[in-house]
Amino acid sequence: MIFMSQSGLIDCEREADWDAWYLEHLRLMVSVDGVESAQRFKTSTPGQPPSAAMYSMRSAAVFDDPYYLGIRGLGEFLALIDRRYYRRNLFAGLDVAPAVDPDQVLLMCDATEPRAAPGIDFVWLEAVAADKSTPYRGIAVVAAVRAEEWSDRTGIACYVPLTRVLHKDTI
Repeated sequence: MIFMSQSGLIDCEREADWDAWYLEHLRLMVSVDGVESAQRFKTSTPGQPPSAAMYSMRSAAVFDDPYYLGIRGLGEFLALIDRRYYRRNLFAGLDVAPAVDPDQVLLMCDATEPRAAPGIDFVWLEAVAADKSTPYRGIAVVAAVRAEEWSDRTGIACYVPLTRVLHKDTI
């Protein structure tokens, strides 16, 4: 399963502090039993949550794990989160989140049902837990040099990786 958390800050002056906090948060999240990987992204696509984190999770049962409950959340940044962009979704459709290398981008498209997008081979994930802010999310990993091809397409957000993929054996 793929867990995605999206957000943005209302105070851009704290962005560097948030980025540092988030890297440590990803490390903590990967230490949770049932969370196998974590990676963080940013976008400048208008109208989209500026920040996204993507995790590989065994199941929704992770949300009930006492250790997870003790480390989840946004810490000192909770009061600075722009609620327009705060979304948390657990998706079925892939067991492992794709790794996005520095020379690649993650395309995301939310939809009421899976749909074709010419030139993009989306994997469609179905929201099954947490906010379920979208019924389906298409994700695709593409070369960064091709990202401009999708920058004008309505509804497709282009996310650049801020971190490498973190795994239990790399924390």
